[in-house]
Order: sequence, then structure tokens, then C-alpha cells
Amino acid sequence: MHRSPTGNLVPLDMEIEATLRRNRAERRRKLLQDRTIASILEEEAQSSDSASSYSLSSRESTTDLPEASVMAEEHQHRVTLEDYSSSYVPQFFTSIARPEVQAHNINYPYSLIHLTQGHLFHGLPNEDLYAHLATYIEICNTIKIAGGPGDSIRLSLFSFSLAGKAKKWLYSFKGNSLKTWEEVVEKFLKKYFPDSKTAKGKAAISSFHQFPDESLSEAMERFWGLLRKTPTHGFSEPIQLNMVIDGLRLQTKQLLDASAGGKIKLKTPEGATKLIENMSTSDHAILRDRVHQPTKKSLLESSSQYVFVCNRQVYRIIQVV
Repeated sequence: MHRSPTGNLVPLDMEIEATLRRNRAERRRKLLQDRTIASILEEEAQSSDSASSYSLSSRESTTDLPEASVMAEEHQHRVTLEDYSSSYVPQFFTSIARPEVQAHNINYPYSLIHLTQGHLFHGLPNEDLYAHLATYIEICNTIKIAGGPGDSIRLSLFSFSLAGKAKKWLYSFKGNSLKTWEEVVEKFLKKYFPDSKTAKGKAAISSFHQFPDESLSEAMERFWGLLRKTPTHGFSEPIQLNMVIDGLRLQTKQLLDASAGGKIKLKTPEGATKLIENMSTSDHAILRDRVHQPTKKSLLESSSQYVFVCNRQVYRIIQVV
């Protein structure tokens, strides 16, 4: 037994060398084990660091890709002053858009185009706009496209019905901007039949009167012509009848009142219209018969010729006797 540095008694080891070897071996195992654990931890740390660095690099690369594509697009769409100064090629050369039809092949007969160009509108002040539109629609109604809207023919051929200033006016609109027939007609009327013409036409209708040497049928034809010349007059049928009756001569009014069995203005609009139409028809027949009726001069000539022939016959009879 011997004392330890702390003062306690330590048992005597009879195989001290063997114990020393065991202790050294134990320390070496422990040291090796600590080194193994340290190496494992180091490898795990390195693998985690490499993974994080890879994810960071991949993230940076993915974020760099959109920036590169955006820069490429900006460079591609970059417009310089030289681009603005270069000549511009228009996409559409006509103001009226080409109508969409289901038919694959559309061929307009040349006779139809020739007939359209036979009734041209030049935009002159003395031209009748509504008469031109009515004639043009009548021509377009002579042909029909299977699978196409009714206005496709009118849109396609309208430019062929214009000439001079009117055609220049049509080309003044932006290309492919007029897409419906209603748009074309609206702008056409606004240009060549403004409100001033409408006011002038309404004044002519409201101031209608029968001329001294004019029959009822002739006066009615002239009145209906004034209405057709200004379709936007806005006068209702009763107002039109009152204008006609007030504008007739006194003798014609008296005949209408006699035919109505009183005053014609006490009739309904339908009854007054029928009465005026019947009298106009008979008046027209009388006027036609009057045109073909022989005059006084022709009657005298025929009678004198008849007397001359009769005298010759009498003279021959006397000679024979």
C-alpha cells in the first residue's frame, strides 16, 4: 500500500506493467475514436457546405437567366432614330375593310362592275345622293353570295360607284377603318348631304304650291319627288297631307271637298290619301285624253277637206247627168 497525492491509500498493483500497457491501449483507442468522429463530422460539414454553395450558385444562375432574356428582348425591341426615319409600308390600301365570307372563291362578274361604273357619283352639288344610293343598292341586289352577309357585295363594290372628288374622299379615311355598310352610309350622308341640305329640302317641301297650269297628278308627282329628294325631312304622313292640301289651287280644293262630301280635312289620313290618289288618276286620264284630242285648227282643216271632196263628187255627178 502507498499513499496517493491526495493522501488516500492506493492498493499495490503487483502487475503494474500490464496495467500500464492496458491504459496506453485504451488511450490510443479513445484517441482513434475521437479522430474518426472528428473526420466524419468534418466530411458532413464539407458536404453541407458544398450543397449550400451549389444551391446558391444554381439560384444565382436561374436568376441570371431572366435578366439575360430581358436584356436580349430589350435589345431586340430597341428602336433608333433611323428606324423612325425609314419609309413606312401601309398594311391596308383601302378604307373599306374586306368583308368576311364563308365562300372560298368569290368572283364578281365584269358586267356587274361595268353596270356599277355606269352610275357614278362625283360629289358635285347638283347630284342626287339618295338616287345614287338607291340605284347602287338595286344593282347589288341582282347578285347573291352563298355563305356571305347581305352587305358584303355593297362593301366590296362601293368604291367602283364613285369618281373624282367622291373617290378621293373615300380614300381619305384610315385603311381598313370602315367595316360595316352602316358606317359607310353614315359618313357618306354626313359628307354629301349635311344639315344645310336637309333644311333646304324641308323648306321646299313646306312651301309647296300647285302651279297655275299644273294638274293635280302633276303636282302630286312633283311633291313626292321633293320627299324622295330629302328622305330625312322628318314630316309625318298627316303633316304631308296638310301641306299638299294647303298648297293646292282653290279650284282643286273645291273639287276635293266635293268628292269628300264636305271638307277633305275631315277625312282620316288614309281616306284623304285614297281620295287624292283617285282624283289624281282620273285627272291624269283626262290630261292624257286632252293631249290626244284634236284641236280646233285640225277640225277646221278636216272639215274643209271634207267639203272639198264633197264638192268634187257633186261636180262629177253633174257632168255625168
